Amino acid sequence: MVVPASEVVIQEADVASDAIYIRDLDGGIGRMRRLSFDGHIEPISPGEGQSVAAISTTPTEPGALVHVVSWTTAPRWLKYDPKTKVATDTGIQPPLPIDTSAYEAVEVKARSADGTMIPLSVIRAKTINLDGNHPTHLIGYGAYGISYDAYFDPVWLAWLERGGVIAFAHVRGGGEYGEEWYRAGYKLTKQHTIDDFIAGAQYLIANKYTSPQRLSGEGTSAGGILIGGAVTQRPDLFAGALIRVGVSNATRAEFTPNGPPNIAEFGTVTTPDGFKGLYAMDAYQHVKDGTAYPGVLLTAGINDPRVDPSQPAKMAARLQAATSSKKPILLRVDYDAGHGMGSTRAQHDLEFADEMSFLLWQDGDPAFQPAKTNAMK
Repeated sequence: MVVPASEVVIQEADVASDAIYIRDLDGGIGRMRRLSFDGHIEPISPGEGQSVAAISTTPTEPGALVHVVSWTTAPRWLKYDPKTKVATDTGIQPPLPIDTSAYEAVEVKARSADGTMIPLSVIRAKTINLDGNHPTHLIGYGAYGISYDAYFDPVWLAWLERGGVIAFAHVRGGGEYGEEWYRAGYKLTKQHTIDDFIAGAQYLIANKYTSPQRLSGEGTSAGGILIGGAVTQRPDLFAGALIRVGVSNATRAEFTPNGPPNIAEFGTVTTPDGFKGLYAMDAYQHVKDGTAYPGVLLTAGINDPRVDPSQPAKMAARLQAATSSKKPILLRVDYDAGHGMGSTRAQHDLEFADEMSFLLWQDGDPAFQPAKTNAMK
Protein backbone atom coordinates (compact mmCIF):
# COMPACT_ATOMS: atom_id res chain seq x y z
CA MET A 1 0.00 0.00 0.00
CA VAL A 2 1.33 3.42 -0.97
CA VAL A 3 0.01 6.84 0.04
CA PRO A 4 -0.05 9.12 -3.04
CA ALA A 5 2.42 11.99 -2.98
CA SER A 6 1.04 15.46 -2.26
CA GLU A 7 2.18 18.79 -0.85
CA VAL A 8 1.45 17.72 2.75
CA VAL A 9 4.22 16.28 4.93
CA ILE A 10 3.60 12.84 6.45
CA GLN A 11 4.76 13.05 10.06
CA GLU A 12 3.73 9.69 11.43
CA ALA A 13 1.90 6.47 10.52
CA ASP A 14 0.47 4.30 13.32
CA VAL A 15 -0.98 0.80 12.97
CA ALA A 16 -4.26 -0.18 14.64
CA SER A 17 -6.16 -3.45 14.20
CA ASP A 18 -8.46 -1.89 11.61
CA ALA A 19 -6.20 0.46 9.62
CA ILE A 20 -3.13 2.65 9.49
CA TYR A 21 -3.66 6.16 10.88
CA ILE A 22 -1.57 8.89 9.27
CA ARG A 23 -0.76 12.34 10.63
CA ASP A 24 0.06 15.03 8.06
CA LEU A 25 1.39 18.58 8.34
CA ASP A 26 -0.37 20.97 5.99
CA GLY A 27 1.01 24.50 6.22
CA GLY A 28 1.27 24.46 10.01
CA ILE A 29 -1.97 22.53 10.61
CA GLY A 30 -2.00 18.84 11.56
CA ARG A 31 -4.34 16.68 9.47
CA MET A 32 -5.31 13.02 9.85
CA ARG A 33 -6.10 10.21 7.40
CA ARG A 34 -7.15 6.59 7.74
CA LEU A 35 -5.60 4.05 5.36
CA SER A 36 -7.54 0.76 5.43
CA PHE A 37 -5.72 -2.49 4.77
CA ASP A 38 -7.43 -2.82 1.38
CA GLY A 39 -5.82 0.47 0.27
CA HIS A 40 -8.76 2.84 0.76
CA ILE A 41 -7.71 6.20 2.23
CA GLU A 42 -10.00 8.82 3.70
CA PRO A 43 -9.55 12.06 5.68
CA ILE A 44 -10.66 12.22 9.32
CA SER A 45 -11.86 15.48 10.83
CA PRO A 46 -10.88 15.99 14.48
CA GLY A 47 -13.33 18.89 14.74
CA GLU A 48 -13.60 22.37 13.32
CA GLY A 49 -10.46 24.42 13.91
CA GLN A 50 -8.57 21.52 15.47
CA SER A 51 -5.03 20.51 14.50
CA VAL A 52 -3.78 16.95 15.03
CA ALA A 53 -0.60 17.01 17.14
CA ALA A 54 -0.16 13.30 17.84
CA ILE A 55 -1.75 9.90 17.22
CA SER A 56 -1.55 6.85 19.47
CA THR A 57 -2.69 3.37 18.41
CA THR A 58 -2.23 -0.27 19.34
CA PRO A 59 -2.19 -3.14 16.80
CA THR A 60 -4.68 -5.12 18.89
CA GLU A 61 -7.46 -2.49 19.03
CA PRO A 62 -9.36 -0.48 16.43
CA GLY A 63 -9.36 3.30 16.22
CA ALA A 64 -6.91 5.78 17.65
CA LEU A 65 -6.27 8.22 20.43
CA VAL A 66 -5.78 11.64 18.88
CA HIS A 67 -4.13 14.64 20.57
CA VAL A 68 -5.61 17.82 19.12
CA VAL A 69 -4.62 21.45 19.58
CA SER A 70 -6.02 24.72 18.33
CA TRP A 71 -4.98 28.35 18.07
CA THR A 72 -7.96 29.24 20.29
CA THR A 73 -8.63 26.24 22.57
CA ALA A 74 -6.60 24.17 25.02
CA PRO A 75 -5.26 20.74 23.93
CA ARG A 76 -7.45 17.64 24.27
CA TRP A 77 -7.24 13.87 23.76
CA LEU A 78 -9.95 12.40 21.53
CA LYS A 79 -10.90 8.79 20.87
CA TYR A 80 -11.67 8.03 17.21
CA ASP A 81 -14.14 5.19 16.63
CA PRO A 82 -13.90 3.78 13.08
CA LYS A 83 -17.41 2.26 13.29
CA THR A 84 -19.20 5.54 14.01
CA LYS A 85 -16.49 7.69 12.37
CA VAL A 86 -16.74 10.06 15.31
CA ALA A 87 -13.98 11.46 17.55
CA THR A 88 -15.10 12.10 21.14
CA ASP A 89 -13.33 13.82 24.01
CA THR A 90 -11.79 11.34 26.48
CA GLY A 91 -11.56 13.88 29.31
CA ILE A 92 -7.97 12.78 29.96
CA GLN A 93 -6.79 16.39 29.68
CA PRO A 94 -9.13 18.71 31.62
CA PRO A 95 -10.16 21.95 29.89
CA LEU A 96 -8.78 25.27 31.05
CA PRO A 97 -11.21 27.35 33.15
CA ILE A 98 -11.40 30.13 30.56
CA ASP A 99 -13.94 30.84 27.86
CA THR A 100 -12.42 31.34 24.41
CA SER A 101 -15.61 30.76 22.42
CA ALA A 102 -15.61 34.36 21.20
CA TYR A 103 -12.48 33.76 19.12
CA GLU A 104 -11.58 31.75 16.07
CA ALA A 105 -8.64 31.06 13.76
CA VAL A 106 -8.94 31.27 10.00
CA GLU A 107 -6.45 29.67 7.62
CA VAL A 108 -5.79 31.73 4.49
CA LYS A 109 -2.99 32.16 1.96
CA ALA A 110 -1.09 35.27 0.88
CA ARG A 111 0.64 35.65 -2.48
CA SER A 112 4.38 36.21 -2.12
CA ALA A 113 6.59 38.21 -4.47
CA ASP A 114 7.27 35.23 -6.77
CA GLY A 115 3.62 34.10 -6.77
CA THR A 116 4.00 31.35 -4.16
CA MET A 117 0.98 31.10 -1.87
CA ILE A 118 2.00 31.41 1.80
CA PRO A 119 -0.19 29.94 4.57
CA LEU A 120 -1.31 32.49 7.13
CA SER A 121 -3.09 31.64 10.40
CA VAL A 122 -5.19 34.57 11.62
CA ILE A 123 -6.54 34.55 15.19
CA ARG A 124 -9.38 36.99 15.72
CA ALA A 125 -12.74 37.64 17.36
CA LYS A 126 -15.62 35.94 15.55
CA THR A 127 -17.50 39.24 15.34
CA ILE A 128 -14.56 41.28 14.08
CA ASN A 129 -15.39 44.28 11.93
CA LEU A 130 -12.92 44.47 9.07
CA ASP A 131 -12.42 48.23 9.13
CA GLY A 132 -8.61 48.35 8.97
CA ASN A 133 -8.35 49.61 12.52
CA HIS A 134 -7.29 46.63 14.66
CA PRO A 135 -3.90 46.36 16.38
CA THR A 136 -2.47 43.34 14.56
CA HIS A 137 0.67 41.39 15.38
CA LEU A 138 2.31 39.20 12.73
CA ILE A 139 4.78 36.50 13.84
CA GLY A 140 7.21 34.46 11.74
CA TYR A 141 10.39 32.40 11.91
CA GLY A 142 11.55 30.55 8.78
CA ALA A 143 14.75 28.64 9.51
CA TYR A 144 16.14 25.14 10.16
CA GLY A 145 13.04 23.57 8.64
CA ILE A 146 11.12 24.34 11.85
CA SER A 147 7.40 24.93 11.38
CA TYR A 148 5.01 27.08 13.39
CA ASP A 149 2.49 24.38 14.22
CA ALA A 150 -0.84 25.35 15.77
CA TYR A 151 -0.79 25.80 19.54
CA PHE A 152 -2.73 27.70 22.19
CA ASP A 153 -1.24 30.32 24.49
CA PRO A 154 -3.75 31.90 26.92
CA VAL A 155 -1.66 35.07 27.24
CA TRP A 156 -2.87 35.99 23.73
CA LEU A 157 -6.27 36.71 25.25
CA ALA A 158 -4.90 39.95 26.69
CA TRP A 159 -4.27 41.14 23.12
CA LEU A 160 -7.47 39.71 21.63
CA GLU A 161 -9.64 41.25 24.36
CA ARG A 162 -8.45 44.70 23.26
CA GLY A 163 -9.79 44.07 19.77
CA GLY A 164 -6.45 42.88 18.46
CA VAL A 165 -5.53 40.26 15.88
CA ILE A 166 -2.64 37.79 15.98
CA ALA A 167 -1.31 36.13 12.82
CA PHE A 168 1.36 33.56 12.03
CA ALA A 169 3.09 33.60 8.64
CA HIS A 170 4.20 30.09 7.64
CA VAL A 171 7.12 31.30 5.56
CA ARG A 172 9.63 29.39 3.48
CA GLY A 173 12.68 28.29 5.40
CA GLY A 174 10.34 26.48 7.79
CA GLY A 175 9.13 22.91 7.39
CA GLU A 176 5.43 23.50 6.76
CA TYR A 177 5.59 21.78 3.35
CA GLY A 178 8.70 19.66 3.74
CA GLU A 179 12.25 19.80 2.44
CA GLU A 180 11.58 21.87 -0.68
CA TRP A 181 9.77 24.51 1.40
CA TYR A 182 12.74 24.62 3.76
CA ARG A 183 15.35 24.88 1.00
CA ALA A 184 13.36 27.67 -0.67
CA GLY A 185 14.24 29.95 2.29
CA TYR A 186 17.82 28.86 2.85
CA LYS A 187 21.17 30.58 2.25
CA LEU A 188 20.95 32.18 -1.24
CA THR A 189 17.15 31.83 -1.27
CA LYS A 190 16.67 33.48 2.15
CA GLN A 191 15.01 36.51 0.56
CA HIS A 192 11.94 34.32 0.05
CA THR A 193 11.56 34.11 3.84
CA ILE A 194 11.45 37.90 4.07
CA ASP A 195 9.20 38.25 1.01
CA ASP A 196 6.75 35.75 2.46
CA PHE A 197 6.50 37.66 5.74
CA ILE A 198 5.98 40.93 3.87
CA ALA A 199 3.24 39.20 1.84
CA GLY A 200 1.52 38.26 5.11
CA ALA A 201 1.65 41.88 6.24
CA GLN A 202 0.23 43.09 2.93
CA TYR A 203 -2.60 40.54 3.12
CA LEU A 204 -3.63 41.76 6.57
CA ILE A 205 -3.68 45.35 5.35
CA ALA A 206 -5.43 44.61 2.04
CA ASN A 207 -8.14 42.59 3.78
CA LYS A 208 -8.85 45.39 6.24
CA TYR A 209 -7.70 43.69 9.41
CA THR A 210 -5.35 46.56 10.08
CA SER A 211 -3.31 49.40 8.60
CA PRO A 212 0.42 50.20 8.56
CA GLN A 213 -0.26 52.50 11.52
CA ARG A 214 -1.52 49.55 13.60
CA LEU A 215 0.52 46.59 12.35
CA SER A 216 3.53 45.10 14.14
CA GLY A 217 5.85 42.20 13.36
CA GLU A 218 7.94 39.77 15.37
CA GLY A 219 10.84 37.39 14.85
CA THR A 220 12.84 35.48 17.45
CA SER A 221 16.39 34.11 17.26
CA ALA A 222 16.95 33.12 13.60
CA GLY A 223 13.64 34.90 13.03
CA GLY A 224 15.63 38.09 13.55
CA ILE A 225 16.67 37.69 9.92
CA LEU A 226 12.99 37.67 8.89
CA ILE A 227 11.81 40.67 10.93
CA GLY A 228 15.05 42.59 10.42
CA GLY A 229 14.73 42.15 6.68
CA ALA A 230 11.06 43.14 6.70
CA VAL A 231 11.73 46.31 8.71
CA THR A 232 14.70 47.41 6.60
CA GLN A 233 13.08 46.57 3.26
CA ARG A 234 9.51 47.73 3.98
CA PRO A 235 9.55 50.06 7.01
CA ASP A 236 6.38 51.68 5.68
CA LEU A 237 4.33 48.54 6.45
CA PHE A 238 4.86 48.49 10.21
CA ALA A 239 4.14 50.68 13.22
CA GLY A 240 6.23 48.52 15.53
CA ALA A 241 8.50 45.50 15.59
CA LEU A 242 9.97 43.03 18.05
CA ILE A 243 13.41 41.57 17.35
CA ARG A 244 13.65 39.01 20.15
CA VAL A 245 17.19 37.70 20.85
CA GLY A 246 17.52 38.00 17.09
CA VAL A 247 20.25 37.45 14.53
CA SER A 248 20.66 40.96 13.18
CA ASN A 249 24.23 41.01 11.80
CA ALA A 250 24.48 37.75 9.86
CA THR A 251 27.86 38.49 8.26
CA ARG A 252 29.47 38.56 11.71
CA ALA A 253 27.48 35.78 13.36
CA GLU A 254 29.96 33.00 12.54
CA PHE A 255 32.62 34.80 14.59
CA THR A 256 30.55 34.61 17.77
CA PRO A 257 30.80 31.57 20.10
CA ASN A 258 27.78 29.80 18.57
CA GLY A 259 28.61 30.83 15.03
CA PRO A 260 30.53 27.84 13.63
CA PRO A 261 27.76 25.26 14.29
CA ASN A 262 25.36 27.41 12.24
CA ILE A 263 27.51 27.70 9.13
CA ALA A 264 25.65 24.69 7.72
CA GLU A 265 22.37 26.61 8.01
CA PHE A 266 23.39 30.12 6.96
CA GLY A 267 26.72 29.82 5.13
CA THR A 268 30.14 31.34 5.65
CA VAL A 269 31.68 34.64 4.56
CA THR A 270 34.81 32.73 3.47
CA THR A 271 33.15 31.64 0.19
CA PRO A 272 31.72 33.92 -2.54
CA ASP A 273 28.22 32.44 -2.42
CA GLY A 274 28.31 32.28 1.37
CA PHE A 275 29.16 35.96 1.66
CA LYS A 276 26.54 36.89 -0.94
CA GLY A 277 23.82 35.03 0.96
CA LEU A 278 24.84 36.31 4.38
CA TYR A 279 25.10 39.91 3.21
CA ALA A 280 21.61 39.72 1.69
CA MET A 281 20.13 38.49 5.01
CA ASP A 282 22.10 40.92 7.21
CA ALA A 283 19.62 43.53 8.46
CA TYR A 284 22.33 45.62 10.13
CA GLN A 285 24.09 46.10 6.79
CA HIS A 286 20.88 47.33 5.17
CA VAL A 287 19.86 50.04 7.63
CA LYS A 288 19.81 53.36 5.74
CA ASP A 289 20.37 56.76 7.29
CA GLY A 290 17.42 59.13 7.20
CA THR A 291 14.79 56.39 6.86
CA ALA A 292 11.54 56.55 8.83
CA TYR A 293 11.73 53.23 10.67
CA PRO A 294 8.93 51.92 12.89
CA GLY A 295 9.32 51.71 16.62
CA VAL A 296 11.52 48.70 17.40
CA LEU A 297 12.09 46.83 20.64
CA LEU A 298 15.12 44.53 20.58
CA THR A 299 15.69 42.05 23.39
CA ALA A 300 18.86 40.34 24.58
CA GLY A 301 19.92 37.97 27.33
CA ILE A 302 23.39 38.82 28.58
CA ASN A 303 24.15 35.09 29.00
CA ASP A 304 22.71 34.04 25.64
CA PRO A 305 24.73 31.06 24.31
CA ARG A 306 22.98 31.04 20.91
CA VAL A 307 22.70 34.63 19.68
CA ASP A 308 25.44 36.83 21.08
CA PRO A 309 23.93 39.92 22.76
CA SER A 310 26.25 42.08 20.67
CA GLN A 311 23.95 41.36 17.69
CA PRO A 312 20.80 43.11 19.03
CA ALA A 313 22.99 45.77 20.70
CA LYS A 314 24.62 46.73 17.38
CA MET A 315 21.29 46.71 15.58
CA ALA A 316 19.68 48.94 18.20
CA ALA A 317 22.51 51.46 18.00
CA ARG A 318 22.43 51.49 14.19
CA LEU A 319 18.67 52.02 14.03
CA GLN A 320 18.82 54.76 16.66
CA ALA A 321 21.42 56.61 14.59
CA ALA A 322 19.62 56.13 11.28
CA THR A 323 15.89 56.58 11.89
CA SER A 324 14.14 59.81 10.98
CA SER A 325 10.71 58.86 12.35
CA LYS A 326 11.35 59.88 15.97
CA LYS A 327 9.80 56.56 16.98
CA PRO A 328 11.58 54.76 19.83
CA ILE A 329 14.32 52.20 19.21
CA LEU A 330 14.81 50.39 22.50
CA LEU A 331 17.11 47.62 23.71
CA ARG A 332 15.84 45.45 26.56
CA VAL A 333 18.65 43.49 28.23
CA ASP A 334 17.96 40.82 30.84
CA TYR A 335 21.10 40.38 32.92
CA ASP A 336 19.79 37.15 34.46
CA ALA A 337 18.72 35.46 31.20
CA GLY A 338 20.09 33.67 28.18
CA HIS A 339 18.20 32.70 25.02
CA GLY A 340 14.90 32.36 26.84
CA MET A 341 14.43 28.61 27.29
CA GLY A 342 15.74 28.60 30.85
CA SER A 343 13.98 31.76 31.95
CA THR A 344 11.58 31.63 34.87
CA ARG A 345 7.84 32.15 34.57
CA ALA A 346 8.26 35.57 36.16
CA GLN A 347 10.91 36.54 33.59
CA HIS A 348 8.67 35.43 30.72
CA ASP A 349 5.69 37.32 32.12
CA LEU A 350 7.67 40.53 32.60
CA GLU A 351 9.13 40.35 29.12
CA PHE A 352 5.76 39.65 27.52
CA ALA A 353 4.20 42.57 29.38
CA ASP A 354 6.99 44.89 28.21
CA GLU A 355 6.69 43.68 24.61
CA MET A 356 2.92 43.94 24.36
CA SER A 357 2.91 47.34 26.08
CA PHE A 358 5.51 48.58 23.60
CA LEU A 359 3.51 47.35 20.62
CA LEU A 360 0.24 48.83 21.86
CA TRP A 361 2.11 52.11 22.41
CA GLN A 362 3.30 52.05 18.79
CA ASP A 363 -0.14 50.98 17.54
CA GLY A 364 -1.65 54.09 19.13
CA ASP A 365 -3.72 52.45 21.87
CA PRO A 366 -4.71 55.41 24.10
CA ALA A 367 -4.21 53.42 27.30
CA PHE A 368 -0.56 52.78 26.47
CA GLN A 369 0.62 56.25 25.49
CA PRO A 370 3.22 57.88 27.77
CA ALA A 371 1.82 60.39 30.20
CA LYS A 372 2.71 63.96 29.34
CA THR A 373 4.64 65.79 32.02
CA ASN A 374 4.96 69.54 32.35
CA ALA A 375 8.45 69.29 30.90
CA MET A 376 7.05 67.57 27.79
CA LYS A 377 4.26 70.10 27.17
